[in-house]
Amino acid sequence: MINITVALSNRALALLWAGLLPVHVLPAALSAQPLQAQTTQLLERSWQKLDAQLRALDQLLPTEPEPPVGNVLATPQLPANLIKANQAANGPIQPANAVAAPPLDLPTAQQLQAEGVASLSLEQALAIAFANSPSLQAQREQVAAALASLQAAMGSYWPTISAFANGGYEGSRSSTTSNKPNNNLGFGPLFDSNGLLNSAGNPTAGPFYVPNGGSVAANSGEWGLEGGLQLNYALLNFARTPTVRAARASLEQQRNTYANQLRSLQLQVSEAYYQLQQNDQLVRVYDANLRNDLLILQDTLDLKQAGLVPRLNVLRRRAILASDEETLIQSLADRAVARRQLAVLLNLPASVIPSPSDPIVVQPRWPLDLEASLLAAYRGNPELEAILATRTALSQQSQATAAGLLPKLSLFASAGGNSSQTSLGNFALAGGGCCGSTALPLSSTSGGDWSAGLTFTWLLFDAGNTAGQARALAKREAAAAQQYAATRNDIRLRIEQAFFNHEASLAKLSSARRGVAAALEAFRDARLRYLTGLDSELNLSNTQERLINSLVQRLNATVNVNITYAKLLKELLPMPRDSNAPIQPQLQLTQPQLSSSAPGQP
Repeated sequence: MINITVALSNRALALLWAGLLPVHVLPAALSAQPLQAQTTQLLERSWQKLDAQLRALDQLLPTEPEPPVGNVLATPQLPANLIKANQAANGPIQPANAVAAPPLDLPTAQQLQAEGVASLSLEQALAIAFANSPSLQAQREQVAAALASLQAAMGSYWPTISAFANGGYEGSRSSTTSNKPNNNLGFGPLFDSNGLLNSAGNPTAGPFYVPNGGSVAANSGEWGLEGGLQLNYALLNFARTPTVRAARASLEQQRNTYANQLRSLQLQVSEAYYQLQQNDQLVRVYDANLRNDLLILQDTLDLKQAGLVPRLNVLRRRAILASDEETLIQSLADRAVARRQLAVLLNLPASVIPSPSDPIVVQPRWPLDLEASLLAAYRGNPELEAILATRTALSQQSQATAAGLLPKLSLFASAGGNSSQTSLGNFALAGGGCCGSTALPLSSTSGGDWSAGLTFTWLLFDAGNTAGQARALAKREAAAAQQYAATRNDIRLRIEQAFFNHEASLAKLSSARRGVAAALEAFRDARLRYLTGLDSELNLSNTQERLINSLVQRLNATVNVNITYAKLLKELLPMPRDSNAPIQPQLQLTQPQLSSSAPGQP
């Protein structure tokens, strides 16, 4: 028997120890020398094939950038940036760190350097988001713009009064020539060529006589000023009232959009906060798991040193330790990303990193049943009200456009005055001269005028342009009705999904709590049994993995309860329509809201 055992090769013994050699082969090898020799040859060939496959697999792996690990109990060095992004909170957030940067500024290199981690509660996060959110602030500007448009449309009921004025200087040079003498007009001797006698008694021309070809040329300059008031008032305009109603409906649409955006923002911030709480807790769970791995690996090394466990157990524990290290590193990266996601929602300065200060507390069961939740969500829903307001605005715009084909009657009135000053100079006479009576070196003129009347217009033909625009608005109104139906169905689907998932999360949380308690006791027993040699390392690893999964499942169920509650709250949470009204964060549905949400209430 000793000779037969010696005949077995070292490779066959290794295969037998590794479990690759079937147990029934050994008795056959011991029973007869020829059969044992054949089995040894088969094992040798199998070993050669396995060894070639392992070498081929080893060539597929990338080369190690670092030397092999010497101390198996040493943990890897984490990246410096990852450690910096996962620092503990230095304290609560300060009001100065909660002020958003100017909207058109880009952060500098110094501002991108994190000053530290600041802790804040969920209520603080919501208050900061309501004050800092760029999208919410943009919607506030949209509400203000819609209000200004309504005020502008209301002005069409009043007359318009405008002042006008103009003034200037005009210069020219003109020449006046008489093509016929003026002595035949019968105006007397003053206009006759020989109508007067000079001092010597000889006949001479009268002072107003102009011979044929007599002319005068002069430079003229005129300063003028005119001004007055003008009034216009539309007595009959069928497009005025629909335009005002359309502007009022647009204002309501923007206000309801603002209220719905408040709801959505609260849900986004709540989900980001709960997710950050979950990532924080996952880091703690995986860190504790890694510490347990190190303790179990130390125990396994001690047992291996005593010859109580095979080398395989040490290798399995090292592989589990490496895998859990990767999980912890990834959880640190996930927490860093979750912090930045919350900071973006809150629009915090670039140097501020938020961290949750609230402990993970399970929200209570949703106080309404499914039917009451649906009825309360439909009543006064700002998302639906915004669509109705849009539909009303489109209807009124269609009427205002169609009114362009109807007659219009307007009243106008204006009154004003004018004044001018004319100067003549640089005279030049020729052909005996003329026009002396009109050559005034400096003269001024002033006057006033007024007018009033009615303007009647009626567009008789525009090739169907106005009618086509009215039809287009009517089709958009019909499309808004279909959008209302689609949104109504989406609201029901969202509520039902959140309601059923909320109920399921509460039930899973109860099961997860029992699972954690059982898994924790099982892990304690498995580790004690492993240390005493009564249980295998494989069973210990499976029990440890089951414990970590139970802790994660309990954490996920807790966070899902809170998230589904926040989703239900989003559909029923009352929010102000006035963009200037203060906003109070609400994390639960209060009793007054329950009374107003009861079925049958108006």
